[in-house]
Amino acid sequence: MTPTGPDSPALPLLVSTPADLRAATATLLDAAPSRAADDPPSLGLVPTMGGLHAGHAALAGAARAANDVVVASVFVNPLQFGDQADLERYPRTLDEDLRLLGARGVDLVFAPAVEDMYPGGEPLVRVSAGPMGEVFEGASRPGHFDGMLTVVAKLLHLAQPATRARYRAYFGEKDAQQLALIRRMVLDLNLPVHIEGVPIVRDADGLALSSRNRFLAGDERAAALVLSRTLAALRDRAARGEPLDLAAARTQIAAEEGVDLDYLDVVDPASFAPAGGPGPERPAALAVVAARVGAVRLIDNILLPVPR
Repeated sequence: MTPTGPDSPALPLLVSTPADLRAATATLLDAAPSRAADDPPSLGLVPTMGGLHAGHAALAGAARAANDVVVASVFVNPLQFGDQADLERYPRTLDEDLRLLGARGVDLVFAPAVEDMYPGGEPLVRVSAGPMGEVFEGASRPGHFDGMLTVVAKLLHLAQPATRARYRAYFGEKDAQQLALIRRMVLDLNLPVHIEGVPIVRDADGLALSSRNRFLAGDERAAALVLSRTLAALRDRAARGEPLDLAAARTQIAAEEGVDLDYLDVVDPASFAPAGGPGPERPAALAVVAARVGAVRLIDNILLPVPR
């Protein structure tokens, strides 16, 4: 790894091809501290699309704290974008991303070109998200989750240790439906990796961090806070055992100038099936919201506590 200066963290090793990823991962695992035969080294994978922020830093930090080797990927996956303009304006900040990942102790970054990830051109065979991927974000962004699962399956495969090692992958809880689908894919396809969810990171004003926040104008950012305020109010009502009154909460968001509500609902966090709220027979429920603020689409969620 190459330092950027005497007081700067080392930059991660950067590779762009699957062959180099496998070779570098094997070398790093071979160099991991010696362990007992029943305690193999561990590898943590942090898949990203770049445009990194403190939320991604938390993913890298969680992986660094629990693993001998940490690998991050930076790849803007075209299969996840239904709108070509949205794909083109997605932030590409590889130099900044490398510095952020290096500061969190990431050892290796895999930043492939599209032809490296899809050597046969646009893939004819893809992972289907099924009915669970057709609601909420899936209904608003048709095909998005099929594209996401396809690239995640490829990344999990490409980074899988060739030697005996524990294997974990880290995803943010802000993208709750994505996380639920990845966990289900790993279960249904018997993929040899443990999926770790990392809590949402918020700015001091409550806004969930997102690569898209940089596109919010000042007044739009202020308007966007209605999402986290509404979720927090639902959390507090659930904690007190009061009715959630989703209709009133939807009205509150829709009334905010410049905010176009897509959905606000309460779901089972594992299946994204509708849920009325937490209770004795349903110990976990998740309030999920999506809205367009100006030209920027934002999502957020909050876990609703069981009343005491």
